Amino acid sequence: MSYSPHSAAIQLASASRGFDHLFANEISSAKKVFNSESDPFHLVGAGCLSFLEASLGLEASKMTEATRLLALAEAGSRTALKAAAKSKTKASAAFPPGLEYEIANADTVVLLGITHALSESYMGYLQCIYAMNSAHGKFSKLYKTVFPNGLDSHTTTPPLTPFSWTPSVTPSPADSPAITPKTSSSNLSLETPVSSAISKKPARPPAKQSSSSFFGLASRWTSGTSTSASSSSSFLAPPTPTSISSMTEAGKSEEIQNLKNLIIAGTAFGFGLFNLVFSLLPKRAQSVAGLFGFAHSRRLALQALAVSAGYAAEGEVHGVFAGLVLMTYHGAVLLVSGYQADEARIIREYESVVSGIEARYPKGALWILNRAKILRMTYDPEGAIRVLKAGLEETKEDAANEHGEGFKQELGHSIQLVFELAWIYLSQRQYAESAEAFIKLTELNSWSHGTYYFIAAGCHISLALSDGVSHEEKEKYLDKAQELLDAIPNLLDKRKVGGKDLPTEVLIKKKLAFYKEKQKRQGGEERNFARCIRISPAEELGIFWNNHNRISPSNAEVHIREWSALSPPVGIDSPYMSRPITTSSTSSDLDTPDELALRLLLLGIAHRSIGCVGSRIKDSLPPTEPASSSSSYVETPDSAPESIVDSPSLPLPSSENINQYTGNASACLHASRELLSAAHALQPSIKVSTWIGGLAMFELAVLDLKEVEVEEKEEKAKGDSVPSELSVDLKKRWQTALKSARAKLDVAMALAPNSVDLSSRLDSRVAMLRDEIGMKAEIIDVTL
Repeated sequence: MSYSPHSAAIQLASASRGFDHLFANEISSAKKVFNSESDPFHLVGAGCLSFLEASLGLEASKMTEATRLLALAEAGSRTALKAAAKSKTKASAAFPPGLEYEIANADTVVLLGITHALSESYMGYLQCIYAMNSAHGKFSKLYKTVFPNGLDSHTTTPPLTPFSWTPSVTPSPADSPAITPKTSSSNLSLETPVSSAISKKPARPPAKQSSSSFFGLASRWTSGTSTSASSSSSFLAPPTPTSISSMTEAGKSEEIQNLKNLIIAGTAFGFGLFNLVFSLLPKRAQSVAGLFGFAHSRRLALQALAVSAGYAAEGEVHGVFAGLVLMTYHGAVLLVSGYQADEARIIREYESVVSGIEARYPKGALWILNRAKILRMTYDPEGAIRVLKAGLEETKEDAANEHGEGFKQELGHSIQLVFELAWIYLSQRQYAESAEAFIKLTELNSWSHGTYYFIAAGCHISLALSDGVSHEEKEKYLDKAQELLDAIPNLLDKRKVGGKDLPTEVLIKKKLAFYKEKQKRQGGEERNFARCIRISPAEELGIFWNNHNRISPSNAEVHIREWSALSPPVGIDSPYMSRPITTSSTSSDLDTPDELALRLLLLGIAHRSIGCVGSRIKDSLPPTEPASSSSSYVETPDSAPESIVDSPSLPLPSSENINQYTGNASACLHASRELLSAAHALQPSIKVSTWIGGLAMFELAVLDLKEVEVEEKEEKAKGDSVPSELSVDLKKRWQTALKSARAKLDVAMALAPNSVDLSSRLDSRVAMLRDEIGMKAEIIDVTL
């Protein structure tokens, strides 16, 4: 097997067309392209597709197939790399021959490692570390070859990495500085001098789209250009230093240039992803990684991913994947960290990444998913629901029209749309719709049907416990809940990862036994144990997905009134607490420390949600629902992608009047602290739900930060300080709160050893919040 740069470039161009299909949610077409050839690029494509199916659907069979295909891709790229090493021919004077195969090889190694980590078990994390051990040297070598002087001179706009501000001032949403492109030649390894004329980098044509697209964006995205109507997508124009011109040699084809783009974007992507994965592993797993000599920098990881994402406009595969990774990271931080040092900046960056890539692939389910997540994070759940439902409907129509029997296969990526929709319905107290969506997931994938049934059963219990429900309706809901709960044991036995229960399933088994014991203790028949449940299992599991953090004040109020109405009385007062109704029953609704602590935790979170209502950013942010969601928007063939930031005519995200809650915000924050502290105090008495103490302490850490954030926004609203500075007193309060929150996180981790349910999930949340604490300290220039 001899090495030919031109042949490699042709193979890459062919495989790239498969990725275009993949990103456009055309799964069948992508598989046909990837299966048409057996070169390393097509093998990597097939492995990536299977990896996405495994990671998005958490399918055991898909994980096995992904491992097999990625192993084939790893072997194929290694063979091609050896052949290239013997050749004296190379695509460019800038890079050694076969460097593109080394990148492909490293890609497969990282994806294999991440596949192991999908189990969310510490064993899986350790397997991930072991698998990625070999990638450490590969990426270090690639990084030094392609970026010998680092990434600082190879940057993008707007900023896509943390700590990109001057730490002595606090940037406002309008003043947050962008990282500006530089024209230094030091960021790339080049053997030829800088040319005085900058050659335009040819780009692969944008993915072909139909004239009627979901987001109402242009059917073609011109690389390297933008119009006045497309400012939100212009950030994806690749960072092009002056020296890049020396890489575009006369007479070389477009495919050769794409090969060079792969080397730059692929190296930045792989290096960034490698560092980000390690930075997000639980601390216990990171300590093992330290034995291998690994070091990681999340800041550098995000910077490298931003560099790679700059090539997405040219259709470079790694650039698109880098954008996906950045979306996933931004979405995770907004969802589960609890507090963000600069939430407005994160949302702007998130918005920029999504807007850029969805312009090229407007029907891709992954971009639709992230568009909905932005709406949800900006307190517009109704808009998120509309986007998800429309995306699912269009995906269904396209699959039915184009592929007929391949309909279910084309919905592979849509699993995440349904999953997101189910959680949003739950946060909105639309329990019937949420239950239906979670049950629908059992038809779309094979991941933990027991978990889906458990949440759906909780939704029916919530319906049964709702006010205004007739006796007949209540019995109907409880019967359905019991039916779902009874089916769970068999479902759990059928579905295991590596012969072991998933973390959520371990928790569910304990809860089922807990409910049965309570039913017997209260004199009821064990087979009807659903009737003894007073706090919905759906709301309990929702804590782990931080599903209550961004609920509306009105929904939070309803939750508070329902949970506080349960006996015995809470013993802590607030403006929205109810009193238990006196009955002739000798038993309380909640008769164990586990249940009492769970209620206190949920009430503490709900009160904090109302208490922070005044600090919400939605009124200061532009609406984020895509223009095409409006029936009045008409797309024309030559229209450019519309910037969401430049769409002032769109309605504001939510019609709910939050002003009625601001008067009680302070009282709710005070009640939240009492409630969360009380939940933590019950930890020694808890027998089953031992995770509550650690979560309560984590939520107290978030509360420390949120309280001062409210003070800061109130102070700025009153004009008591210069916009770019904090008052001396407020700065001291921030320093105290940051130190207090960090100490509480230490306590939270001490309460969450491996034996505690879903401790790895808390570990990751703690790591994210620690980052935000450090970021805030740097913004306001204080020492912790």
